[in-house]
Amino acid sequence: MTDTEKTEEHSHNPLVRYFRMLGPGLVTGASDDDPAGIATYSIAGATFGYLTLWTALLTLPLTIAVQLVCARIGLVSGRGLAGAVRRHYPRGFLYFACLLLLVANVFNISADLAGMADAVAMLTGWPSMPFVALFGVLVIVATVYTRYATFARYMKWLTAILFAYVVTAFLVKPQWGAALRATFVPRLHWNAEYVGTIVAIFGTTISPYLFFWQASQEVEEERAQGRITMAARRGATPHELRDACVDVVTGISFSNLVFYFIILTTATTLHRAGLHGIASTREAAEALRPLAGDGAYLLFTIGIVGTGLLAIPVLAGSASYAIAELFGWRSGLDLRPRQGRRFYLVLAGAVVAGMALDLFQMNAVRMLFLSAVLNGLLAPPLLLLVMLVGGNRHIMGEHVNPQWLNVLGWTATLLMTAAAVALGVLALP
Repeated sequence: MTDTEKTEEHSHNPLVRYFRMLGPGLVTGASDDDPAGIATYSIAGATFGYLTLWTALLTLPLTIAVQLVCARIGLVSGRGLAGAVRRHYPRGFLYFACLLLLVANVFNISADLAGMADAVAMLTGWPSMPFVALFGVLVIVATVYTRYATFARYMKWLTAILFAYVVTAFLVKPQWGAALRATFVPRLHWNAEYVGTIVAIFGTTISPYLFFWQASQEVEEERAQGRITMAARRGATPHELRDACVDVVTGISFSNLVFYFIILTTATTLHRAGLHGIASTREAAEALRPLAGDGAYLLFTIGIVGTGLLAIPVLAGSASYAIAELFGWRSGLDLRPRQGRRFYLVLAGAVVAGMALDLFQMNAVRMLFLSAVLNGLLAPPLLLLVMLVGGNRHIMGEHVNPQWLNVLGWTATLLMTAAAVALGVLALP
């Protein structure tokens, strides 16, 4: 450890100590606002105006709770989520969970690649398909041959462009009274379009891939600190659990702040202008015109590409961690290609499968929205898994979920289940 690191570790400066706590939770929060999230929140704002703003407030404590349960599982068990399940639940349960995760993640990767490529095509006027291949190969090479932590450090700066939505919201002067009422007093509508949008918002915010990613990254952090063996990683101190809580709260709060202002901005610009449906990335980018003028397309493209480059390795990596833990393979984004051959093959395979789906050339915005709906439909059984593991004394010992985490975590599970069932009922002929 260098003298600088020692100074920071023992620093009395609360700001230095705070930033040292940030790690997996911050990356998780940043990647949660992926292209599918941006598209879904934009569609919600354009279609329903302020009516879905309440979802940002509701999902904030629920998402924090779910991700904190996952972080605690990784810290206490010393294993990823799939690894913890493998040793305490029927193998068929885990096969089913991994299949759901893989299906959701491949479709999400495909949608994110399509959204990124479509945004660049809008800016350049060139065909989008070559950009799908370019971004797919870039993600595979960068993830396999560089440390993801290094890659993510730079990508997180690109996601900061999403604060343009915050600035734009204030420039266009929203009807704050109506917006605040919609934030604190939900108005529900019993129709497939509205309920489908709620399912999509839940699915892109409380996303299944983040459950597996969060737990596995806590394990990666412990390995980076020299805790190589399972015995060294098992258990967690109160201090470590508090740090994880700060990390998760910071990351998810950042994510939901952006989520809220994307809906607010698109509601105030697009919905107010009569554009109640977004059919293309060009229409979605128009929300930033009051801030950037003709540069709106550039800002939108940077935001979509930056969040995609951060999120796709998380999507592919979470699936790879789950499959590796299912079969007992070596796993980790810091492994060299020879050391983690099977782990990286699954990761690369998920990205390639996503690229292959884009050959069908579905509408990019529609695909991004549908990927969020799919996540919302597949999340409930995986949330059930998370809550069962977090409350299992054989796995968590004295660190089973405290009461407040159980209340919020099970509330998230029940709400997402109810929303999925409601959409199924409304979709019936």
